[in-house]
Amino acid sequence: MSTVEFAPAAVPTPLKPRERESEAWRVLGEVQDPEIPVLSVVDLGVIRRVHVAPSGALEVDLAPTYSGCPASLVIRSSVVSALRAAGFDPISVTEVLSPPWSSDWLSEAGRQKLKSYGIAPPAESVASPRALWRAEPSVACPRCDSHDTQVTSQFGSTPCKALYRCNACLEPFEYFKCI
Repeated sequence: MSTVEFAPAAVPTPLKPRERESEAWRVLGEVQDPEIPVLSVVDLGVIRRVHVAPSGALEVDLAPTYSGCPASLVIRSSVVSALRAAGFDPISVTEVLSPPWSSDWLSEAGRQKLKSYGIAPPAESVASPRALWRAEPSVACPRCDSHDTQVTSQFGSTPCKALYRCNACLEPFEYFKCI
């Protein structure tokens, strides 16, 4: 009779705080915005901070896109669910109101995803002089890149979007407003 010896199962080494934070950012990068599913909450810029507290709890600071946004509770729930599914617990999510979220927080990758999806990304910063004077921005069509576009409605499928029409290719499209 021969005896086979097995090495003890490897016990995974717990992640260090910085590694846990990086992993949490990766997980959050997969959480979709419920109103614009091509964007993650990281692309959208609503995740302000991820931190491992001395107690080991994961702290996430989340900024709503605007006061009363109907998607805020869904986003918060999705963030907690995704992090729990990835093994993070306990989790603390804090709503951060200052500085307020603006479309300037959209990542460059998020802007490209919007355009590829057929939604024109914000044309300028909310701090631009045109935006400050409420002048219409020069919005490029996400399909043909023409700036010969016109607003057809200040209100789109969500409060953060407006409806536009391209005069060059004649296609309608949504524009993610500078908020």
